[in-house]
Amino acid sequence: MHLASAQALPLLAAARSRGLPITVETCPHYLHFAAEDIPDGSTLHKCAPPIRSAANREQLWNAILEGVIDLIATDHSPCPPAMKCRATGDFSLAWGGIASVSVALSVVWTGMRVRGFILADLARLLSQKPAQIAGLNGGKGQIAPGYDADFVVFDPEAAFTVTEQKLHTRHAISPYLGEKLLGTVTATYLRGNKVFESGSFTGSPQGGELSAAAAF
Repeated sequence: MHLASAQALPLLAAARSRGLPITVETCPHYLHFAAEDIPDGSTLHKCAPPIRSAANREQLWNAILEGVIDLIATDHSPCPPAMKCRATGDFSLAWGGIASVSVALSVVWTGMRVRGFILADLARLLSQKPAQIAGLNGGKGQIAPGYDADFVVFDPEAAFTVTEQKLHTRHAISPYLGEKLLGTVTATYLRGNKVFESGSFTGSPQGGELSAAAAF
């Protein structure tokens, strides 16, 4: 869970080669940020485990490519601004977590694009594999007949800069503020109902499964 250190990769690969039933998950912040680029006192970047070097980050990406890492999950961990101790920069007291659910898809896609991944990889790592591992692969994680009609309309070419208005959380604090990302969610459907469009939430979470015609 929340694999941050590439030092664990050889052990995980060896365990998998022996047929041990393990799963490995990492998070967007470990694939995007690098320790040497984080400003001194930037408690917004504090998370557990901590963010490592750029070289470590590339090893995590390679592990995804090689199948050692199974999936990517947000580890969305918001908090009130005061708990980040930004005025003092005290890492020992600051809350250890990053709110990322609003931008996770774009963060991961931005990293994927420059490393040769495709959209199918994005869907597999953030949707299909998590649903399978959680035992939800009979109704979640795919666009297929009989599955819940949960999906997003995603523009992979649209670029944007993260602002407070892009963070649909109670407290708009994030180390991603000011980051230039690629790929935007233009609409979200939950069980066939549109619940988000053009930056605003709308509708109610009702509805049902995809029909064969809708899925294909």
